[in-house]
Amino acid sequence: MSTTPETADLLTATALRREDLLHDYRLGWESRHASLAGRKEVFMGKAKFGIFGDGKELPQLAMARAFRPGDWRAGYYRDQTFMLAIGELTLQQYFAQLYANPDAEADPASAGRSMGGHFGTRLLDEDGQFQNLATSKNSSADISPTAGQMPRLVGLAYASKLFRNNPELHQFTQFSNKGNEVAFGTIGNASTS
Repeated sequence: MSTTPETADLLTATALRREDLLHDYRLGWESRHASLAGRKEVFMGKAKFGIFGDGKELPQLAMARAFRPGDWRAGYYRDQTFMLAIGELTLQQYFAQLYANPDAEADPASAGRSMGGHFGTRLLDEDGQFQNLATSKNSSADISPTAGQMPRLVGLAYASKLFRNNPELHQFTQFSNKGNEVAFGTIGNASTS
């Protein structure tokens, strides 16, 4: 089978090194075991209600590999591996959320106010000013209604389209790189029914 120079470049750009594979394997393993430990904590009454992401590790690791600064996630409560992989969640923060820790440093997604597994990234800095969303990996805050992330996903994608097609918006570089971001979404089986 012959390859074109473009195909060869793409294969080289997407090739995973041994270190990448080992990193992803470890991260997937840690996420799986965090789910198992979290479920035990809920069953024993030590933690509040929890839904966990075990079984979803591989596709989330793959999605994280494609996710770039400026991109947006509109997902659901089983996306813990993805959030860990993009560096917007630590295992300590994951368990702080499970235990409803009211400290925003411990649980930056919601400071203990949201259901476990509801992930989000901060849009504002400590002074109440917008952060540079075009250079950060962004996650819109999750909500409880099933499939509630899908209208938000469409809105994020449409906003990107507006930034791409309207030159007057190109000056707002802290929100978009001229519409060159991607809106990623995840959804569960029950919500698709």
